[in-house]
Amino acid sequence: MKIVRVDQQISLKRSIETGTSEQQAVVKKIIADVRARGDEALKAYTEKFDQVQLDSFLVNEQEIEEAYGQVDEQFIAIVREAAENIRTYHAKQLRPSWMTTEENGTILGQKITPLDSVGVYVPGGTAAYPSSVLMNVIPARVAGVKRIVMVSPPDEQGKLPAAVLVAAKEAGVKEMYKVGGAQAIAALAYGTESIASVDKITGPGNIFVALAKREVFGDVDIDMIAGPSEIAILADETAKANEVAADLLSQAEHDPRACSILVTPSIRLAEEVALEVENQLRVLPRRDIASRSIADYGAIYVAADMEEAVETVNQLAPEHLEVMTENSMALLGKIRHAGAIFLGRYSSEPVGDYFAGPNHVLPTNGTARFSSPLNVDDFQKKSSVIIYSETALQEHGAKIAAFARIEGLEAHARAVETRLNGSKQ
Repeated sequence: MKIVRVDQQISLKRSIETGTSEQQAVVKKIIADVRARGDEALKAYTEKFDQVQLDSFLVNEQEIEEAYGQVDEQFIAIVREAAENIRTYHAKQLRPSWMTTEENGTILGQKITPLDSVGVYVPGGTAAYPSSVLMNVIPARVAGVKRIVMVSPPDEQGKLPAAVLVAAKEAGVKEMYKVGGAQAIAALAYGTESIASVDKITGPGNIFVALAKREVFGDVDIDMIAGPSEIAILADETAKANEVAADLLSQAEHDPRACSILVTPSIRLAEEVALEVENQLRVLPRRDIASRSIADYGAIYVAADMEEAVETVNQLAPEHLEVMTENSMALLGKIRHAGAIFLGRYSSEPVGDYFAGPNHVLPTNGTARFSSPLNVDDFQKKSSVIIYSETALQEHGAKIAAFARIEGLEAHARAVETRLNGSKQ
């Protein structure tokens, strides 16, 4: 793992999810085809990309029952406990509608309304991600969304992973569909004969899913365009090299484009971690993926002092930030940009991925500078409430009309003055 000084290089080589022109063209073609042909196009793309012919995309009750029979009781218990932790955490994010009454009788407020429907994309491929189900579905349910739809690509037997189906059932999903890729995003956005459209789409996916979400945004809302996973670890000489290395590799094994960074003022720790990463890589089951990630996107930055190290972290604005220092809490106030912050030796990143309760759908590619983890607010919308009194209009109407005329909008001004004049008759 390469070691560089902060004053030599502090930028990260990011893998932005824009895709190639060819990939963009493919996604646009798929979306247009699904809009035009509906289920017929979904079946064709499922056969082409997933190598399976399906008569129905809907997961039936028998498949769900079979899924419960394929997982052990311990897994079900863990899912239920994790779900409760996630539910409890997100319930604290709920905010009520509110109204205030002023002395002149004016009432101003904000009405908070859950979205009517949400589509959750759960990636398939080489692994099953029941944690993604919980992290996307539970905040939506806490927010009050009535219709939550899950889509995920089927395997060659036309099935979804048992763990994913169990997690979806436990989270309260009533509509589950075996369809993936850009075609699934198109179905959620525009609807087909089998799948009714939704108002918002959340959940991660491959480059074609990311491009499809970007393409349909505006017709529906989306959560974010998520890039490859990232971790930055801010550590001093008290950190354990084997633990730091293990946490760096926990993200590197996700994807060859995942980014794992250590920032430290300790050259001794930097050298020990670099050696430990190589040692742990030798016995890691996903060694090939993690090795490419570390080689292409991994780095150890050595800072002059902790102040410079903290500022480096803020410039990186990582998805996950672990603070493994003697007094990690003392640094919390200095950290401005990070999707999720893990303080202390025992707050390893997977704790947040699966069990603690905060959401693991986080901003990547430096977007933690201006965006937040997936949360209850993402599944609600806010409407302003204005009840202006006659007294208030008499007091402020002339000013409002004058403001309208400054902008050249005479009808706006007359709309107010009509009431001013009418109230005097």
